[in-house]
Amino acid sequence: MKKRRIDGIEAQQGSGCVYADLGLPDAEKHKIKTGLVIEIRKAMRSLGLTQQEAAKRMGITQPKVSDMMRGDFANLSERKLMDCLTRLGCDIEISVRPAKAGVGHLVLAAG
Repeated sequence: MKKRRIDGIEAQQGSGCVYADLGLPDAEKHKIKTGLVIEIRKAMRSLGLTQQEAAKRMGITQPKVSDMMRGDFANLSERKLMDCLTRLGCDIEISVRPAKAGVGHLVLAAG
């Protein structure tokens, strides 16, 4: 990572994944789940749903929706989050292609 000084403070440019920068295991998984939750929040807002209404539509409990809105979604799998999005009226497309490097990676491209 690039290092530089800003106003006398040493700063380091991030990798684009805060979870990787923090050294957390499964960084890409956390990044994907965060992106899915952001899309769930957007869908709930655009539909004007309360947490209770969204919970019923997504097939989860209101406390799980509350946890999700506060950033606690470790107990929900990527698959469950994708299921929540489809129940909120979103299409999800998964694209697989050869990696540019030796090992591929996950990317969430929201539109």
